[in-house]
Amino acid sequence: MTKTTITRVSTENAPGAAGGYSQGVVVGDLVFTAGFGPADPVTGAIPEGIAAQTRQALANVQAVLKAAGSDLNQTVKVTVHLSDLSNWAAFDAIYRESFEPGHLPARTTVGSVLKGILVEIDVVALVAN
Repeated sequence: MTKTTITRVSTENAPGAAGGYSQGVVVGDLVFTAGFGPADPVTGAIPEGIAAQTRQALANVQAVLKAAGSDLNQTVKVTVHLSDLSNWAAFDAIYRESFEPGHLPARTTVGSVLKGILVEIDVVALVAN
């Protein structure tokens, strides 16, 4: 049996881990990100509203993907947590703008209790070889 290498991904361009986890890990040709909310990685500020929070959360995810040699358009699976499912349409509009036209990864969106934020996002993406 061949042992698979797991490589930790870390970048200053996304919020650091607030607990015992990595910002992302690469296993084979896949990168798995942690869940990222809308905190600015430099100031820690949380923007107002679902649109701005979605943009920042996706920027945080994108930073980890870039550090792993990937990007949002290599994403195959997305999990989204919304603190209020009535924000779904506004979230979805910004989400769609973040991907190339026609690229729609598989996605699960659930309502969750989130501490002081409106959205958290994690992804699984391909790593460029």
